[in-house]
Amino acid sequence: MIIDVVEIQKILPHRFPFLLIDRVTNLEVGSYIEAYKNVTIGEHIFQGHFPDHPIYPGVMIVEGMAQAGGVLAFKSVSKSEQNATKDKVVYFMSIDKCKFRSPVKPGDKLVYKLQVLKHKGSVWVLDAKAYVDEKLACQAELKAMIVDK
Repeated sequence: MIIDVVEIQKILPHRFPFLLIDRVTNLEVGSYIEAYKNVTIGEHIFQGHFPDHPIYPGVMIVEGMAQAGGVLAFKSVSKSEQNATKDKVVYFMSIDKCKFRSPVKPGDKLVYKLQVLKHKGSVWVLDAKAYVDEKLACQAELKAMIVDK
């Protein structure tokens, strides 16, 4: 299932400059998502991180993985619940076992791959990984909950 940025904006409340997913390339309802972000030198974050040596911040990578997890969660609920997503939002509950393996730079395609570890009610636990050119850049275990706005 391919989901473009217009459809992503119907699912997530995030907008530029904080929408950190350009496209979903694979989604298995209730199980798995793969999405990506094209990291460009035009990102506002590079004005200060760092002007002479631009590195995409790890916290932005983790947020991008979380946004992909939000799309997975919203697309995995029942059709009637999907209609109510405009009144819902996904909140982080925890970020565990987070490790940064290699830097992400302008020009990189950052690929997010998330697998559901547990799902009970509105709580989701996800194994999240981010890659550049199939090299692991970041990994974490994310726990989130779908809540009313």
